[in-house]
Amino acid sequence: MSAAVLETENLVKVYGRGESRFDALKGLTFEIRQGESVAIVGKSGSGKSTLMHLLALLDEPTAGVVAMNGRPVSQLKPAQVSELRNDTFGFVFQQFFLNASQTVLENVILPLKIAGVGTAERKRRGMEVLEQLDMADKAGNRATDLSGGQKQRACIARALINEPSVLFADEPTGNLDTATGEVVEDILFGLHRDRGITLVIVTHDDDLAARCQRRLLMQDGMIVADESGEAVRSAGASVGQTSREGSRRVGGHGKHAAPVVVDGPGLDEPGPDGPEAGPTAPGAATAGAAGQVENAGTTGEERA
Repeated sequence: MSAAVLETENLVKVYGRGESRFDALKGLTFEIRQGESVAIVGKSGSGKSTLMHLLALLDEPTAGVVAMNGRPVSQLKPAQVSELRNDTFGFVFQQFFLNASQTVLENVILPLKIAGVGTAERKRRGMEVLEQLDMADKAGNRATDLSGGQKQRACIARALINEPSVLFADEPTGNLDTATGEVVEDILFGLHRDRGITLVIVTHDDDLAARCQRRLLMQDGMIVADESGEAVRSAGASVGQTSREGSRRVGGHGKHAAPVVVDGPGLDEPGPDGPEAGPTAPGAATAGAAGQVENAGTTGEERA
């Protein structure tokens, strides 16, 4: 069995205080193993986008532990967290967040520019990843000249430019028609299959979730079912459905110490899954996710 790449222990996220308090996540304990494909599903407001932002180190928990390769992230300095995130994670969002004034190639290589990679090497690596996605002929085009599917492929190219080991996708086909969405899905699962990339997908789409090896069903800030194998393929769409054969239950206490309280940014602000959902995950604006969230002014928005 592969090692756990991401782990949580009693993970809590709270927005507001007093009467305005909203508990977005309520003590989640689980792990994601290297090379897994995992779908996080649930109704709007269930906490799935909040969970993704904490796993992706785009935000900090109110309490509890997020560990990367066995090491609690709270032990790292902010600069180390940014470096870890930029070196390890790729991001694909429902919104494309491409800079309309730049070419496709310039958008794709932005993470390398932020990382200080030289001009020639940036261009070489950018063209290489565009060729892999059949987008090399669009390298000089402006983002506004692309179709929806081409824009999402450009976003995937940008996510892959730093060769991440974990790819987070938040409703990656939400803005695409069915046929184009299936092409994008095939690309994502091809990367998972051929490169061993760990794939974490937040989605409302039951068909997309069924393609994953594992399905975390969220309700009211809790994981109410953790299904794998045949249970994922046969699972119904109703939130709150209990896990069936092949399912694993979550919760309890893991190997990490008692919850570590973190005074995360924006503690008084309603979160992306809160009753007054704001457009940006707290901390995301300063997260510095190597250009992948550089243009993502609404990365934390919970999708309807």
